[in-house]
Amino acid sequence: MKKITNAVEKLHERNFKKYGLDMNIFVSVISAMLVFTFIFITVMFPESTANSFDIAKTWVTTKFNLWFIMVLNTTLILLIFLTFTRYGKIIIGYPGDKPQFSRFSWYAMLFSAGIGIGIFFYGIAEPIYHLNIPKGLQSGNYDPLKVMFLHWGFHPWAIYSLVAIGIGYFSFNKGLPVTIRSLFYPVIKEKIYGIWGDIIDTIAVLSVLFGLSTSLGLGARQINAGFNSVFNLPISSNVQIILIIIITFVATLSVVSGISKGIKLLSEINIRLSAVLLFIILIIGPTGFILKDYIFAFTTYILEFFKIGTYVAKDTQDIIWQSGWTIFYWAWWFSWSPFVGLFIARISRGRSIREIVLGVTIIPTIVITFVMTILGSSGLYLNEIKDGIMTEAINNDLATSLFVMINNLTTNNFLITLLSLVALFAIILFFVTSSDSGSLVVDNLTSGGKLNSPKTQRVFWACMEGFIAAAVLVLGGSKALNTLQSIIIITGLPFSIMIVTILISLVKQLREDYPVEQSLITTKLKFQNKNTD
Repeated sequence: MKKITNAVEKLHERNFKKYGLDMNIFVSVISAMLVFTFIFITVMFPESTANSFDIAKTWVTTKFNLWFIMVLNTTLILLIFLTFTRYGKIIIGYPGDKPQFSRFSWYAMLFSAGIGIGIFFYGIAEPIYHLNIPKGLQSGNYDPLKVMFLHWGFHPWAIYSLVAIGIGYFSFNKGLPVTIRSLFYPVIKEKIYGIWGDIIDTIAVLSVLFGLSTSLGLGARQINAGFNSVFNLPISSNVQIILIIIITFVATLSVVSGISKGIKLLSEINIRLSAVLLFIILIIGPTGFILKDYIFAFTTYILEFFKIGTYVAKDTQDIIWQSGWTIFYWAWWFSWSPFVGLFIARISRGRSIREIVLGVTIIPTIVITFVMTILGSSGLYLNEIKDGIMTEAINNDLATSLFVMINNLTTNNFLITLLSLVALFAIILFFVTSSDSGSLVVDNLTSGGKLNSPKTQRVFWACMEGFIAAAVLVLGGSKALNTLQSIIIITGLPFSIMIVTILISLVKQLREDYPVEQSLITTKLKFQNKNTD
């Protein structure tokens, strides 16, 4: 296998290297300008901007539903192929690379980056929303959980896994820069070093910034709801701005410390804290109900995997449901794939393709479906025995659902306060770990793939995420936040095309680097040596 010579130097020689900076001018400046332009337009014309992006989002989710479904399932098929063939043994990394992190640290970081606060924000609400789903997806009592597993299970993690393998292989094994543009080398060759590569990385930067800022804005509302529940702190934009500033500050300290210190440490604390919270909820909640739900719902999910994974709505109401839920999620995961995939690639050097597929797709699916069952089944149980209390909470303010559930799981005030505080810290840490890893990825993209760029640049991009979230909340409110969310869904379309490019590029490159003849010769030599011994 040959490396592509002078690849990194070709890109880095275009970097701006004055005043302690080391960045790609086009990607950095254009990204920043587009961010400020978006904020200005959103604030000046909130109604028309929101309507325009909402129309575009609806167009993407309704017209490309079949496309998204095909791309996702093709991705899963390719990953199965890579895992159980000779390609599964290929080590992602530079020659001689060994895993940099222990399995626990590795899982902690990929969970923290890949999940974000989604489990706490939607884990309780989504099964209740799915009490009425299209007939084509219905099969029994476990439909709400089964559909939630579809949205959070194998499919999204398969996208992350593919992008991580693609970036890891082309960047570390082939010697290309650690950026999204490198995925396109087999297609556009040397053009990745010019304007086309800059455009690809700029789109990726905007997707990461807008995605993280949206999550930061939504999370600030949920954290505010938690402080309101525990300390009667008012729910207001001022409180949420202060929370964003604090989270951004901690994330900045973490990203400046680097992966091995700040990000790794906070991710490990985050996972341990979340595990404690979920274990207590499992014990004091309807334990038998939760365990039964998980066993039967996960079994149903596996048995009906092909049916629900390839379902395409046809009736008008079913199309509305599918575009608003399943396709919305698919587009969201596609748009997040540059961020999560690149970060996973950085922390996965020294691991085989098979190990990455199993570790990034299988294990997270099992864990996250169990976690969301603990939350979702508890919510469904309370909703049933307390006359729709969770439905009312979700309709009033989705951000409060976790704390309403905690308040109704037990009558012990001390335990309620303790759980609420643990939940608050867990949510905050999920935000910090998503923000710091995202800032690291943005810095990667804007510096031409440099793994050790100046710390001032990391600080700038970490602050930029907080600035976008704060500006949108203060100047545009929830409507502007929804506009940001619409943009993320829209960018899912070009990134789904990127996934197809990776599918083609990766297979093409692996076949060139590891031809069948070479594999057969290697196998024969090993067999002969074994017999000689």
